[in-house]
Amino acid sequence: PSEVPFALDRSFDTSMPYRTGSVLVLPMQDQDGEVIGVLQLINRKVAHDIILCPEKTMELTQPYSEWEERIVRSLASQAAISIERNHLQKSIENLFEGFVRASVQIIETRDSTTSGHSERVAELTVRLAQNTSAIGTGSLRLIYLTDRQIKEIRYAALLHDFGKVGVPEAILNKQKKLYPIQLEAIRHRLALAQRTLEMECAHKKFQHLLVNASHQHLDNGKQGNCPHCQQLEQFDIQLAQAIDKLNHYWQLVKELNEPNIINKKELQASAEEVLDQLTTMSEYRYQDLDGSTKPLITEEEIAQLMIARGNLTSQERLGIEAHVTHTYHFLKRIPWTKHLKDVPKIAYGHHEKLDGSGYPLGLKQEDITSQTQMLTIADIYDALTASDRPYKRRLPTKIALKILREEAANNKINGDLVQLFEQSQVFTVLGHRLDDEE
Repeated sequence: PSEVPFALDRSFDTSMPYRTGSVLVLPMQDQDGEVIGVLQLINRKVAHDIILCPEKTMELTQPYSEWEERIVRSLASQAAISIERNHLQKSIENLFEGFVRASVQIIETRDSTTSGHSERVAELTVRLAQNTSAIGTGSLRLIYLTDRQIKEIRYAALLHDFGKVGVPEAILNKQKKLYPIQLEAIRHRLALAQRTLEMECAHKKFQHLLVNASHQHLDNGKQGNCPHCQQLEQFDIQLAQAIDKLNHYWQLVKELNEPNIINKKELQASAEEVLDQLTTMSEYRYQDLDGSTKPLITEEEIAQLMIARGNLTSQERLGIEAHVTHTYHFLKRIPWTKHLKDVPKIAYGHHEKLDGSGYPLGLKQEDITSQTQMLTIADIYDALTASDRPYKRRLPTKIALKILREEAANNKINGDLVQLFEQSQVFTVLGHRLDDEE
């Protein structure tokens, strides 16, 4: 009819060719009354066994009845519920995905030294899980992960380090054995010690000249034979030697402050000799601004400089290791769906070792899920090859794989998974290649 605010679009009829005789169009509405779709029926036939043709469409079709409209309206309502439920499911998934990524960003904001680590570990873990599920032979043939389990392991990998939000930021961002403020304090003490030496030297010269003021400058015509001048020069030599000693202490501190420096070949002195030098340094006293005498280096600073591996003290390492427990307690508070219920458990064990030497629970192989074992391998590989760690250099892919094989040989990580990781070149998901040098 011409009075209605809509018209039938004949483009479909023209293109097919087809002819529309009767139409029933009903909106699909959500619970707020918003139209989210349309349910449309075309050409109600006068009999179900009739085959329509364009020429007889008007003759063989009839309008839809009120009863049929009620039935279709009911179907439209059910269809709307289904569509809305599907939209809601996707919205929830997008919301959760955003929450996970925001959580990862929080971690990386607090620990800038591991930026991108969680994303890379997730990519490696997912690829390893997919490759494992595709294996049809060997011991790994018994492991098959569904798409939902792959999704579960991905979330566990993304959130495996979230507990670092509970670790002091100073420890997370520690780059050397000493904190910057500690190194600056030692430098300040050495500067004060040098100033004290210079003042003492000047005082000795003054006292010497004061005592010998009545003596004549006798050098018998030969320069340098004046005993008083020679004594003054001796004071300068002693000062220079003392300052050289302080400079040596400073160089020693700077060298030892580098992670793993004690184990490097370029440091000729053994750990015992280094400790002796630091002990001697601690026995050196300087005069502080308040007039009190203090040691150049404290016992705490010596202990930090003597760290044999890495840059963390045992207490700081315990603080870092506690992030696993923090992660677990945080993830346990999330009401996971049944398909994601193992996310906390998978993440909790990523620092466990097959021989029971890991932490925090000291689990052995039979108690560590295959998903967690995959996550562990991915975590170790990325830690070795990451280029964003200021306290160590990035290892080439071949060296990282060699270390993984050694860990597997020592029953720390799953050897079959390591072999698959290498043979299927899981690392290429990060753009790494076997011939990478740096």
